[in-house]
Amino acid sequence: MSLIASDHFRIVVGLGKSGMSLVRFLAQRGVAFAVADTRENPPELATLRRDYPQVEVRCGELDVEFLCRADELYVSPGLALSTPALQQAATRGVKLSGDIELFARNAKAPIVAITGSNAKSTVTTLVGEMAAAAGKRVAVGGNLGTPALDLLGDDVELYVLELSSFQLETTDQLNAEVATVLNVSEDHMDRYSGLPAYHLAKHRIFRGARQVVVNRQDALSRPLMSEGLPCWTFGLNKPDFKAFGLREENGEKYLAFQFENLMPVRELKIRGAHNQSNALAALALGHAVSLPFDAMLASLRTFAGLAHRCQWLRERDGVTWYDDSKATNVGAALAAIEGLGADIAGKLVLVAGGDGKGADFSALRAPVAAHCRAVVLLGRDAELLAAALGDAVPLIRVKTLDEAVQQCAGLARDGDAVLLSPACASLDMFKNFEERGRLFAQAVEALS
Repeated sequence: MSLIASDHFRIVVGLGKSGMSLVRFLAQRGVAFAVADTRENPPELATLRRDYPQVEVRCGELDVEFLCRADELYVSPGLALSTPALQQAATRGVKLSGDIELFARNAKAPIVAITGSNAKSTVTTLVGEMAAAAGKRVAVGGNLGTPALDLLGDDVELYVLELSSFQLETTDQLNAEVATVLNVSEDHMDRYSGLPAYHLAKHRIFRGARQVVVNRQDALSRPLMSEGLPCWTFGLNKPDFKAFGLREENGEKYLAFQFENLMPVRELKIRGAHNQSNALAALALGHAVSLPFDAMLASLRTFAGLAHRCQWLRERDGVTWYDDSKATNVGAALAAIEGLGADIAGKLVLVAGGDGKGADFSALRAPVAAHCRAVVLLGRDAELLAAALGDAVPLIRVKTLDEAVQQCAGLARDGDAVLLSPACASLDMFKNFEERGRLFAQAVEALS
């Protein structure tokens, strides 16, 4: 039974994927609600008018008086809470909430909650596959795939949610069985006042959590915890008590828990140190909810990674090509450059650039100097990247992805890898990061 009182009035603000899931949820429970969106023609408007013609919808500039008719606003993650109309409604006593808060109030099964600047989709998918391999009725989604409210069901035994900082801003008490912030690096600096504000948003995931998983190699992932809260850790160093990490024996690296080797790293299908870290994070989260090791390790042996996340494309003339178009921030690109760079015989030829979202690119200079043969730059902030990289390696400017691929083919040598890891969003040139990755893959495939 829902915990919503049906005599209250709600407004769904934002009619995208999560907004439409809110509409379905509220309509099914007979809650009185309306919809507002700042866009004149939001993505799900036609669906709303077809399926729920009785629901009032207002498009365009938000009307504060209209918003103040509601007890609670369910705000889309795409709309900043600092939007003046939302702030005015809040000062007049209207509660600002979101789909994840509503999900948490209604979920009956344990929640595995995952956020981080990078790798959250990979880890979320992995934990979901591990749970399925263990025979659990598992529902996976949130910021990835299916909206959280559409996952709710009486037969679900475990929820695995990927959550963004935007979703967490409107979540008061998630009450997850286990929660993690995988890592924190600058992202969305066009929406946050700085790293501390972004860090605080991410850490809302720990509210009400019964266990936590911490990245030993990222101090910003560790929450301020009460004594006695169970804490598991992961990292690429040797593990200790309640820890997952890497151990070496007879020249071979193993994924390990505490003092026991679990499986050789070479048996992982996903490549690079950053993916070893992802595997360890998934093991820690799965172990926290009592998934058996045999099922988890079986999943790791078959998991080939997600599209556009350091995805292997092809090998040509001794050169391997990878699509990491999902690396839309500096931290993600760093993880790929360092992870893959340490895992190949040769050097990387990097393709980078796009919409930098106000980020500082200076952290890329040292790893690029260490691991790259050259960097091919494109997109709106190519010159900002060039200024940050300086003379670390040769820099080549191009106008299109096709041109970038042709340049890379000429630059790369036997044993090298070409890596599209832009450190930038794609919206200056493409519909989304998926389109950027797909076009890159097509250009790579077209090489004679």
